[in-house]
Amino acid sequence: MEEKPFPAWSWSVEQCLKEYNVKLEKGLSSYEVEKRRERSGWNELRKENGKPLWFLVLEQFDDMLVKILLVAAFISFALAYLQGSESGHAGFEVYVEPAVIVLILVLNAIVGVWQETSAEKALEALKEMQSESAKVRRDGCYVPNLPARELVPGDIVELGIGDKVPADMRIAALKTSTLRVEQSSLTGESMPVIKGTNPVFLDDCELQAKECMVFSGTTIVNGSCVCIVTGIGMNTEIGKIQTQIHEASLEEQDTPLKKKLDEFGGRLTSAIGMICLVVWAINYRNFITWDDPNASWWNFRFSFEKCTYYFKIAVALAVAAIPEGLPAVITTCLALGTRKMAQKNAIVRKLPSVETLGCTTVICSDKTGTLTTNQMSVNEFFTLGDKTTTFRLFHVEGTTYNPRDGGITGWISHNMDASLQVLAEICAICNDAGIYCNDYLFRATGMPTEAALKVLVEKMGAPDPKARSKIRNTQLAADYSIDRTAVKLGCCDWWIRRSRRIATLELDRVRKSMSVIVREPTGNNRLLVKGAVESILERSSSVQLADGSVALLDELSRQLILSRVHEMSSKGLRCLGFAFKDDLGEFSDYYADTHPAHRKLLDPANYSEIESNLIFVGVVGLRDPPRDEVKKAIEDCRGAGIRVMVITGDNKSTAEAVCQEIGLFPRMTSIRGKSFTGKEFMALPVSQQIEILSKPGGVVFSRAEPRHKQEIVRLLKEMGEIVAMTGDGVNDAPALKLADIGIAMGITGTEVAKEAADMVLADDNFSTIVSAIAEGRAIYNNMKSFIRYMISSNVGEVMSIFLTAALGIPECLIPVQLLWVNLVTDGPPATALGFNPADVDIMQKPPRKTNDALINSWVLFRYLVIGSYVGLATVGIFMLWYTQPSFLGIDLSSDGHTLVSLAELRSWGECPTWTDFSPDPFLAGDQVISFTDPCDYFTVGKVKAMTLSLSVLVAIEMFNSLNALSEDNSLVQMPPWKNPWLLVAMLVSFSLHLLIVYIPFLASVFGIVPLSLNEWLLVILVSFPVVLIDEALKYVGRRQWRTNQKHKIA
Repeated sequence: MEEKPFPAWSWSVEQCLKEYNVKLEKGLSSYEVEKRRERSGWNELRKENGKPLWFLVLEQFDDMLVKILLVAAFISFALAYLQGSESGHAGFEVYVEPAVIVLILVLNAIVGVWQETSAEKALEALKEMQSESAKVRRDGCYVPNLPARELVPGDIVELGIGDKVPADMRIAALKTSTLRVEQSSLTGESMPVIKGTNPVFLDDCELQAKECMVFSGTTIVNGSCVCIVTGIGMNTEIGKIQTQIHEASLEEQDTPLKKKLDEFGGRLTSAIGMICLVVWAINYRNFITWDDPNASWWNFRFSFEKCTYYFKIAVALAVAAIPEGLPAVITTCLALGTRKMAQKNAIVRKLPSVETLGCTTVICSDKTGTLTTNQMSVNEFFTLGDKTTTFRLFHVEGTTYNPRDGGITGWISHNMDASLQVLAEICAICNDAGIYCNDYLFRATGMPTEAALKVLVEKMGAPDPKARSKIRNTQLAADYSIDRTAVKLGCCDWWIRRSRRIATLELDRVRKSMSVIVREPTGNNRLLVKGAVESILERSSSVQLADGSVALLDELSRQLILSRVHEMSSKGLRCLGFAFKDDLGEFSDYYADTHPAHRKLLDPANYSEIESNLIFVGVVGLRDPPRDEVKKAIEDCRGAGIRVMVITGDNKSTAEAVCQEIGLFPRMTSIRGKSFTGKEFMALPVSQQIEILSKPGGVVFSRAEPRHKQEIVRLLKEMGEIVAMTGDGVNDAPALKLADIGIAMGITGTEVAKEAADMVLADDNFSTIVSAIAEGRAIYNNMKSFIRYMISSNVGEVMSIFLTAALGIPECLIPVQLLWVNLVTDGPPATALGFNPADVDIMQKPPRKTNDALINSWVLFRYLVIGSYVGLATVGIFMLWYTQPSFLGIDLSSDGHTLVSLAELRSWGECPTWTDFSPDPFLAGDQVISFTDPCDYFTVGKVKAMTLSLSVLVAIEMFNSLNALSEDNSLVQMPPWKNPWLLVAMLVSFSLHLLIVYIPFLASVFGIVPLSLNEWLLVILVSFPVVLIDEALKYVGRRQWRTNQKHKIA
């Protein structure tokens, strides 16, 4: 039984302690802990019952094409067994066909199961975020390292700097003046947040607003506190996210390609069934006969042997119709696509995602770290000029923590006036941050805001010429240093050595400022202060002017400064005010904690008094800047018909400013109806939500919680959109899982987000998504090319078998040969079609609709024409060998075989009744084909004719792959060398065919014999016209398209 949850954030500390029947100084008793564990269980995330292995394996066979292949394999195996039983021996050759089909299905299942199991690691990654131990008060004493899983609601836990929070907890008391928590991975906030003990009087409020709560999996950045455990295990916010991830995984739908292939498989099943039935039925006279034409309909003879024979022909037709190689070629093409994307920094974790990217209609992007750099930087700052009503404004370039990334526009460091020098001094000394370099990326230690201020000091330079020269030499030496991780901040170090820091007044929620007491080179103490501009101005009585003089801060000056600050804030800048104080009273000679005035520093309530009568210096505007390339990527999305929506946990004004800067909203236009907090949007009626999501252009959702993100993605999917969702935090994982394409950040992303995603961006760059979408579209077009190629080839095979059955001649292709063509000789060209170059205007077209047909009626007609020619050529060359001495001047009878008439060939089943039929032996390569039974001439003796038919089929399919280079463009416009891989693939396929023709063992397995040069010439002459026929059809198609376009314009 679980503890009944209650809104601890809206209750006072006393009420919470009373609810849990616990005292801060004593904690829970061991007896009470056991009682509560019986009700609440352990503090750990539930292990969701995954699908059992047997179920995962069975799931891989829940596919229409796979089911057809299974049936074909079963029938092939049964017929092979019967064939072996009749002949008295069952060699390996008869089982080749079913064995190969089963092998394909097994490999397909292995890949599918591997993908499924690896995809569920997101839940395990969540568990790694949980703390392993905690400092807990029980039975009146502290247990320093209690395993975190043993916590129960009501436990009293102490947290300090660097601690990972082990459960959801209500802050009961602060042990330091300030407590800051890094919770961006859970809420999406770009900055660590300040926490306190005061209740928030809202029963239903967003996570970001619960300022008296700390959440499991977050980290204490600054300060220490004592807390009451309110939620453990699955009742924590991180536990709710696990539940949402699990629910999202249950809602996963088939990709657009899988839906199309399943639909195609269903139609193929119907077509195959119908054709097989027709082929079997039109040959009924061969296994059902009547002695007397006038006899009763029911008085017939039935030949089981001949019935089985024609059933085998029908099965051969099914094998011909099924593109057995299609699953393998699709997997190969998608795998090649993932390699191409990896080169563009998009790492695809799930193969079908490659294709789904191509039809993305909406990108739901996180802001922090995706559209922005997730690195705070100073954008501009100002100090006062020569008068209290004038300002000196400076713009700062650069968006990273690299001190050499950009500079200050129009800056001359040796001309730094008195105000700028004080500003630099405060930024350098009233600061606890640091910067280091890892893999050529500059990162911050401590508060990101303070790290950005240190970078500003480096860009300002040192006012002392000797110091500047020394710093420059030190930086040159550092460039050649082996240790590149340490970043030398020479200017900051110079200020720190110049003015020694002797005391710190920590930041707190009341005064919203931080200050330090430093010993100046003159020997006097000075107070350096930074904090919220309004708070600093309120406690300032004077301002410092550019010449170093101090003037009275009057109301006009105050309003002018606030007006300038408001202007900066409207651009999405976070403004900090800077001030100092030289007249420190009893702290004028403060030197250490032994000084009499030190007692005042022990009580934060005295800090406001110490920080009074300040001299105001200036304001610095900081921001988490947008990435440089995002604006163009947004424009590319607009051109490609893809809508971009921003869903962030950050505050509304910051999100709106960033969205305007990146071009999501055009400047100077109203964003009314386009910007909502998560709570505002969820409060709207569903019809209005759908209306907002349906409007063209961008939308931004701020202060969004995980459930808001999930609900937005779910609504978009229900509207028929294909949704790509980006994110980096734990809070993004459920929506990443639910989206059609979940895209995680590779650098800043949490493991939870990466495991839940379908794709990971190695460079955390939004523009990489746009490149990946373009690649996805190209891959889909290429996939369409090879699917059409394989299907057109299979139509040809079906036609050849259908004609064989309709004409009543011996079968010119056996199932194992068809399987070889479908799997091996068709495979390389089909795969090579995946390397077709992308269309130049691929990102100027709208996303394809998910219900767009793979094969439209015109393309189907084309392939029926092509297939008919393939069937005629394959059957025709078989009949030519039996009935004609020569064709197109090529001698066919030089091998010495006996010619028969077409009528005899069509009635070969009546051969036992022929009295004077005695065929001669003939030469096939090095062997002589002879017959003990004359009728064997149509079974054993057909090896040469069958080899010709198989070779024509292979050659035609090689030429047909050239037709598939482009759906509509002629080979003159799209020559074969545009895709050299296709030429290599054709060479490989033909080489493989030559292997089975000229290696005796393989030739016996496939029932074929070597051919002469003349015979090869005939094969090429019969095969090549397929190119000319398709070129003519393409020409007709292009003319038809132009005519339609003219009618549309008219």
